[in-house]
Amino acid sequence: MPPGGSPTLASVFPTQRPSDSANPLLSEYDQGACPEHLVTRRQLRDRSLCPGRGKVVAILRCKACRTTPQWSCTHRRRAWLYDLAAAKPKRVPTLAQEWALDRAMAARQTCRRCGRRFYICLSRTLGCCLECHDGTPVDPSTCMTPAAGPHQLAA
Repeated sequence: MPPGGSPTLASVFPTQRPSDSANPLLSEYDQGACPEHLVTRRQLRDRSLCPGRGKVVAILRCKACRTTPQWSCTHRRRAWLYDLAAAKPKRVPTLAQEWALDRAMAARQTCRRCGRRFYICLSRTLGCCLECHDGTPVDPSTCMTPAAGPHQLAA
């Protein structure tokens, strides 16, 4: 208790709780109560960062566990928190890697019969576009025009 005699809200309901789930050394935080230096993978991705060799530092509890502060969150909706200090910038793929990915996507997006490339992946069971399969007309805006330039990547 503080010197005034009455307990504060933080002493009665702490926002950081020891976890008794998978790793007892990980702290658990409720949503909106975790420190700013701890972020989720999605927040790292939005900042063009990756965890690097940084390990999971804490757990972000799901909304359903707000009502049970004495229990550890074991739901699948919980999130792992990483430290921003250990995060590293994302690797930038080389032109050769982008070209390899583009060729792999071209194999999934190109009709085997007419040779047109679409913006979506074609059905593997049909093996061709709908126009070649059953005559359904294809919208011209769904097809790619061949790229003109030095590398001819679709992306």
